[in-house]
Amino acid sequence: MRKILAATIAASVGLLIGAGVVPVAASAAPKAPGYTPPPIDWGTCTRASLQARGAQCGFLVVPLDYAKPGGTKIKIAVSRIKHKSSDADYQGVMLTNPGGPGGSGLGLPVLGEFVPDGAGGYYDWIGFDPRGVGSSVPALTCDPNYAGYNRPFYVPVTRQLEKTWLAKAKGYAEACDSAGGALLDHLKTTDTVADMESLRKALGAEKINYYGFSYGTYLGQVYATQHPERVRRFVFDGVVNPERVWYKANLDQDIQFDQNMDVYFGWIAKYDSVYHLGKTAKEVERKYYATLYSLIKNPAAGKIGPDEWNDVFVQAGYYVYGWEDVASAFSAWVNEKDAAPLLELYGTPGAPGSDNGYAVYLGVQCTDVQWPTRWSTWQRDNWAVHFRAPFMTWNNAWYNAPCINWGAKAGKPVEINGKKVPPILLISETEDAATPYEGALEVRQRFPKSVLIEGVGGTTHSGSLNGVACTDDTIAAYLATGALPDRVRGNRSDKQCEPNPQPDPTAVTTFKAGGADEVRAEIGPR
Repeated sequence: MRKILAATIAASVGLLIGAGVVPVAASAAPKAPGYTPPPIDWGTCTRASLQARGAQCGFLVVPLDYAKPGGTKIKIAVSRIKHKSSDADYQGVMLTNPGGPGGSGLGLPVLGEFVPDGAGGYYDWIGFDPRGVGSSVPALTCDPNYAGYNRPFYVPVTRQLEKTWLAKAKGYAEACDSAGGALLDHLKTTDTVADMESLRKALGAEKINYYGFSYGTYLGQVYATQHPERVRRFVFDGVVNPERVWYKANLDQDIQFDQNMDVYFGWIAKYDSVYHLGKTAKEVERKYYATLYSLIKNPAAGKIGPDEWNDVFVQAGYYVYGWEDVASAFSAWVNEKDAAPLLELYGTPGAPGSDNGYAVYLGVQCTDVQWPTRWSTWQRDNWAVHFRAPFMTWNNAWYNAPCINWGAKAGKPVEINGKKVPPILLISETEDAATPYEGALEVRQRFPKSVLIEGVGGTTHSGSLNGVACTDDTIAAYLATGALPDRVRGNRSDKQCEPNPQPDPTAVTTFKAGGADEVRAEIGPR
């Protein structure tokens, strides 16, 4: 799923989010009849974490345009950690995707070792950088300085601010049009689905297994719709609502993020003895907004203005994992005027290629579906949501605004249909903001053999394999034997588990290291 502007560009990570259009049938989506990729020339990986696990890396050669399989070729970077089981117990390849779109997946095969009971060892875990991303060739980068420090205030309270942001977003779209060339026309989800099919062929697999996070769940939905006969065991964590791609999905996010920040501010208040920011959620919230407005004229360290301040806090709406770091930075600035923790969390923009994840995010979302082309539509919708949910609405709007002037032609989304798909596993926490819970219920309806685990009351996005036994043991059983909990009647979850736990800053240890913590270190936030 889509990430905050600064975090995406500064840290080269991505995440998700739609326009109300009439979808076309899956058969109308572009496919690649007859393309057979050459074998992957496997070699040593350059990443230390992959080397330590004996992983192999190489390139998958695919057409830039699958309608012209004999034309220009591009290279998809691929990694592999082979199965630990005996050949007799081997269960095939497990393709993975970290989300974004635009997230690098080369480090994701480490996920297999964190499946309980050794169930991950039955598979070859496959990571890949989707076309345009990371180590794939070519990789898209447009303007690494786009998310520099102390940018214009996100909320367009004056006509001049609005004009400034519109010009800024248009400039980024034009930079991508110039830098992307022909690649820009071939970054749709359906193009990556075709690459997955090529990867399946190159690996010699009759069927694939798949573990997708966030946007990766939508990628898996499209693959399963177009290739149901190739589906074996699929896990979707942080489930995208296919009805909302992509303009409306962003508006849905804004509302849920605002609610999650109420939860977060309440948690900070609970530990006022640690952070000294207020004894109630409302008191902490007032301090957050008072600080934000004070930074308009007096940026922290001359760099952290209201936008950067907001960006730092967005990650607390995604996951519980960084709650302590954000609260500590909040406290350090408000109580001590120490900006160092804020600067560390914000990151350093401007490194060459650092906007790669953001550029590909736009390349996919702006062309998967036609976004509204009239600014008046964006104005109306975002102001309406802002008055209900001010925390992130205009941050999110400007993040996606380059889609108004995107240089590549938009397509039409695949109509997601899982009626022919074997049993798959869905995972969502109730208050997931990046991919709101309603999306998991929608996909559960469209995949009638699917089963949904709900992390009841949780606010974490895509947090499986992080030590919640109820969820993780269910994943392990499914990957080991195909067993799933019974599907219940009605529009609800099939199994209820505890969510990823809120941290306790007064405890000696908050989380057990490993699982998703290590994966997150590999690929950045999803």
